[in-house]
This record gives sequence, structure tokens and C-alpha cells, in this order.
Amino acid sequence: MASDKSNDAPKEAIFRLFGDKPTSGLSFLDFPEKPLPPPPPCLEVLPSEVSADAKCSMEPVNVAGLTLLKGRVSTEEVFALSNSDLVPGKYEGGLKLWEGSLDLIAALSSEMENGRLSFSGKRVLELGCGHGLPGLFACLKAAAAVHFQDFNAEVLRCLTIPNVTANMEENPEYLSGDGKEGRISTETRFFSGDWGEVHSILDQAAGYDVILMAETVYSIPALPSLYNLIKKCLSSPHGVVYMAAKKYYFGVGGGSRRFLSLVEKDGLLSSSLVAEVADGSSNVREVWKLHLK
Repeated sequence: MASDKSNDAPKEAIFRLFGDKPTSGLSFLDFPEKPLPPPPPCLEVLPSEVSADAKCSMEPVNVAGLTLLKGRVSTEEVFALSNSDLVPGKYEGGLKLWEGSLDLIAALSSEMENGRLSFSGKRVLELGCGHGLPGLFACLKAAAAVHFQDFNAEVLRCLTIPNVTANMEENPEYLSGDGKEGRISTETRFFSGDWGEVHSILDQAAGYDVILMAETVYSIPALPSLYNLIKKCLSSPHGVVYMAAKKYYFGVGGGSRRFLSLVEKDGLLSSSLVAEVADGSSNVREVWKLHLK
């Protein structure tokens, strides 16, 4: 994917996304879109329901000083799709490890080192989890509970659960940000469903202290549902969201700035830029932190 360096906004525009023109706002949400098939039912997928049909092979990936395992599963075996990253409404890319997941882990590690974040004893939700590596990072940093959500139950059965299990077996010990060591006792649960409906089975009553998401803001029509889900699940008053995303997703129209414009217009959450990655391998990637005002 080509770099969008030539389209970078001035630094002073980072925290203010609306201009003074009367046409600015959320008009992009009004673009006509092709109707999607009905979303899959919302389900809690149990670890015992791991699929035996698709082979999940493990390979190491190094990030933030950790060696984690990354599962590899064939989209053809799971969804009868050949070399497809995304089929809107059917398969939302959960079998691929996207760059933003690693960007997010690196940013979380930096936040912990600087004393701005602790997972110890926290309740964590990873939205659009796929491999679940950011959620696994939270497990290894002594989170009390990590709940993983993906659009497709097949992704959870064939990839997320095997990946979480393999990493927990490989890394049975945790080292929290305050230097305490111990054995991992994190509660892990797995939920599938569309963002507009999955709140009905998530433990939103207790709220989540930290919500993690990487590469979730590519689809313009899905942004309102994603944002509303966050508002329903984020604990008050100290809940925080960490979002990794490309600044723009060329060809599909979404991106971090599209989502942040929605957040800004609503006025409930504040946002700050945690990291920017412009390594030339893709368009500019970002990690943002959101919290209640």
C-alpha cells in the first residue's frame, strides 16, 4: 500500500479535526453503501469449542521485547476464500495479523514504561481481536480479565483460542509494570458478533478499564456502531481506549481521522496521539489514546 506522506496534515491539526466550513462534520457517514448480509449471531465461544477442522500453525513474532506466537490459518480452509483479506459482512479480516496489532503492543509497552498505563488487576476488552496479541500482552502484564471479541466465531474457534492457549502455555509467568512476578491467572473469554449487537453478551455492566483495538476503523458505515459499543463498555470515570489504525484506508474510506472526527463531534471523549509510524512500508499508521473528559 502506497505511503500517504504527501497528505499529512499540519501538526496543529492533529487534535482539531473540524474546520470552520459549514459543510464539515460527519457527511462522510451519509454516503450510500451496498447493503450487507445480516450479521452473524452474537455468541460466547468457549475454549472447548476450538475447531479441529482448520490447521493452526504457530510461528514466533518479536515485539516490545517479547516473543509471542502468531498462529497461521488458511482462509480457504475456514471460509472457503482464497487469498482474501476482507469480505464485508462475511469475513472481516480476522485471520490476518495486521501491522496495527504490533504497533499497539509497542505503544502499550512504552506507556507502561513511562508510568501512564498499568494492566495489573484491570479488566480489558480487545475489539476485532483476530490473533489477540494486544490482549495477550495484557494477560502477560497481569490483567485480571481479558475478553476477546471478533466479528466471526470461526476466527475465535480456529485462530484466537488456539493462539491464546499456545501463548499462555509458552509464557506461564507474568511481570507486571510494578515489577511483581507471578503466574498468569487472567480470566479469558471469547465473544463473536457485530459491534451493533455484541454489547448484549459482553460484560458491559462491570465495564472495562482498558479497551484495545487495532485496524478496526477501516469501514465508514461501521464507525458509529463501534463508537457506541465503546461508550457502552468503557468503565467510568477512568476507562481508557487505545486504538491503532492507519491514518487513511485507501479504497475503503475509513481511517483514524474519520473515527476521531466522530469522537470529537460527540464530545464525550478526549483524544491524544501516542505514536506515529511512517516507515514507508504502508501509509502512515497511528496509535491514539481516548479517555472520558
